[in-house]
Amino acid sequence: MKRRRTGLKSKCQKFPSHEKRRKWGASSFALPQSEDWGNLPHYVVLQIFQHLSLVDRARASSVCRCWNDVFHTPDLWRRFEFELNQPATSYLRSTHPDLIQQIIKKHAQHLQYVSFKAHFVSALTVVFVNSKSLSSIKIDDTPVDDPSLKVLVANNSDTLKLLKMSSCPHVSPAGILCVADQCHGLRELALNYHLLSDELLLALSSEKHVHLEHLRIDVVSENPGQMHFHTIQRSSWEALVRHSPKVNIVMYFFLYEEEFEPFFREETPVTHLYFGRAVSKEMLGRIGLNCPRLVELVVCANGLQPLDEELIRIAERCKSLTAIGLGECEVTCSGFVEFVKMCGGRLTQLSIMEEVLIPDSSYNMEQIHSEVSKHLGRIWFPDMMPTW
Repeated sequence: MKRRRTGLKSKCQKFPSHEKRRKWGASSFALPQSEDWGNLPHYVVLQIFQHLSLVDRARASSVCRCWNDVFHTPDLWRRFEFELNQPATSYLRSTHPDLIQQIIKKHAQHLQYVSFKAHFVSALTVVFVNSKSLSSIKIDDTPVDDPSLKVLVANNSDTLKLLKMSSCPHVSPAGILCVADQCHGLRELALNYHLLSDELLLALSSEKHVHLEHLRIDVVSENPGQMHFHTIQRSSWEALVRHSPKVNIVMYFFLYEEEFEPFFREETPVTHLYFGRAVSKEMLGRIGLNCPRLVELVVCANGLQPLDEELIRIAERCKSLTAIGLGECEVTCSGFVEFVKMCGGRLTQLSIMEEVLIPDSSYNMEQIHSEVSKHLGRIWFPDMMPTW
């Protein structure tokens, strides 16, 4: 023990006492020139800048000449999110359009992946007019309109591959159609259902267009009975799948039960379905009949009637189904075992709330996990809380 104390004491003696530090002064402990902030490696500063907002990047660039050089590195401007909120609602995060113009004038040719959350149409126009190589664009809650989309298409038609739009009420189906007609390399498209049309699907199915890989459609209603949902013709869906046989068609539904009437009356090539609100037994029955390409199904809520028949029908007809999630629903243990038995090991994700399963004469809650595990070929237990 004494030897340990002696060793510790000898190590501590290497550091000056508080009194000595006070006498020597702070200058004795100043960082050497090689460890100054301005001498940080270029790649380290670049990593720091990549996590900063546009305003913070501009401020940090004034620290020294080295940081200013990093600020103008092309790699820093390939992917960026423009936060352009109104000062009245988000003053600290807002970005002045003049700063956007300065950045775009110098780095427009470097931008490839951009995301917009803006209330200034002028700032959007500056980006669209000056950019020539955008490949990925995400636009949320922004007053983008058809004329600005035409400008975007005119300058980036050869490079644009991904376009995601949500909460853009000033865009019409004609504006999206313009994108589909001109951007022949488009691979991913996400939009609200009111922008989807037969003409758009046919445009995406034309010979000059490359094969679409992902089509995401958000079907949203805030007030029941206030919105009218049109029907897409079966022939238009079939044309898209013939042209792009591997396309993933993803649909997110946030509707009230009475608003589902126009959907899935005919065969629909949807691959991924998510229901954020209650959906009726009838609707799930239509899915089993008319969605043969279905890969993933998530139902957050249903009524108090067991869904045994609907699940078994889905297992019979949806041969590509590999993932399912059920929340506030009811399924008998026997019906659930039958569903799993029909799907077998192709179910890679099975997320079922424990409250969903209703014990019956064949299985209780203690038996259900072993029986389901046997048919899945792996250990399975019901979830205690939603995992999707």
